[in-house]
Amino acid sequence: MVRFKVAIVIPAYNEENTISQVIKMVMQYGDAIVVNDASLDLTKENALQAGAIVVSHLTNQGYDQALNIGFIEADKRNYDAIITFDADGQHSNEMLAEYIKYLENGKDLVLGIRSKPSRIAELLFMIYTRIKFNWKDPLCGMKGYSMSLYREQGYFDSYGSIGTELAIFGLVNNRSYIQLPVPIVKRQDNPRFHSVIMSNWYIVKSLINMIWFRNY
Repeated sequence: MVRFKVAIVIPAYNEENTISQVIKMVMQYGDAIVVNDASLDLTKENALQAGAIVVSHLTNQGYDQALNIGFIEADKRNYDAIITFDADGQHSNEMLAEYIKYLENGKDLVLGIRSKPSRIAELLFMIYTRIKFNWKDPLCGMKGYSMSLYREQGYFDSYGSIGTELAIFGLVNNRSYIQLPVPIVKRQDNPRFHSVIMSNWYIVKSLINMIWFRNY
């Protein structure tokens, strides 16, 4: 029987304190592809030592571009499915088995649902996608994708969608999906995303781009 190959893509920026443990946890379920987004600490070295495939940016390019590169790398290596996973240790690795079960059985999308959003702008995003697509939590970073869905669109992100464009493509085109509650562990240090004001603006900007430029 041919093994179902899963790539777990982990974008990482200055996550030296958590990246090794995250990799060790996820490698029970698939191959870890870490995209080191020009970290200034030992993220790259720790990821390599932990056994991950590591792709590094020379300059910081942000979350979406890190995921773009991770998906390109996974496509090159001919994986059957991709799961995105945060580098900060907030996601439960035990959920990976559940994700893989659904992907292996033919789902094109497995979408995580957190208990509550962490920013005001996220709530706005969630309300819109719930009404438009019945998608409950677009900004949960733990999502699973079939490689066939990725290849159909041909890319992961084109406008800074905060990891939502490919999933929306699948939902709009009636690809099979399931939404699963995922536990989130509170991180111990400050998030890498942005300041509160900037992160809320970035999310609102992404929502505007989705509606204005993609007509969703």
